[in-house]
Amino acid sequence: MTLAVGGGLVVAGAVVALVYSAMNSVEDSIALPPRSEAPYSEPYEEEPYEEDPAETAPEPTATEPDVKKDVTITACTRDPQIGWQSAKVKVVNGSSTTASYHIGVEFLDKDGTKVADGVTGVLDLGPGKSVVEEIHGLGEVPQGTTCRLVDLTRMPTGD
Repeated sequence: MTLAVGGGLVVAGAVVALVYSAMNSVEDSIALPPRSEAPYSEPYEEEPYEEDPAETAPEPTATEPDVKKDVTITACTRDPQIGWQSAKVKVVNGSSTTASYHIGVEFLDKDGTKVADGVTGVLDLGPGKSVVEEIHGLGEVPQGTTCRLVDLTRMPTGD
């Protein structure tokens, strides 16, 4: 019995030595870049982001109304069992071309503090066409929570 235990320890020691030797040879074969000798410096502060005027949405014209006129909240309810808020929004494409919409809703408590939010999208809605979408907030909100539209975007997708 003692001989078997002693033999097992010798084999285990040999395996450890073999693994250690293999790791050293692999480490030597990996070409790592030399360590930088540059001193540590504090992270730099980024310049404030300035929107490129060419990338901003065009102002509504007399023929293309503001996207805010296309989207209205038709219901703002709190599920009584789980306490999550949702909003139903109606989207009517008031533009002259097929368009896709990005719609955000904030859910506000009685003090006007945002307690949840949600988003939805509408793809390829034809001129004059309408659709109703439901937007859900994540997490329980207090009773009396209200809904407010935010981040509305309309993007022409056809002609």
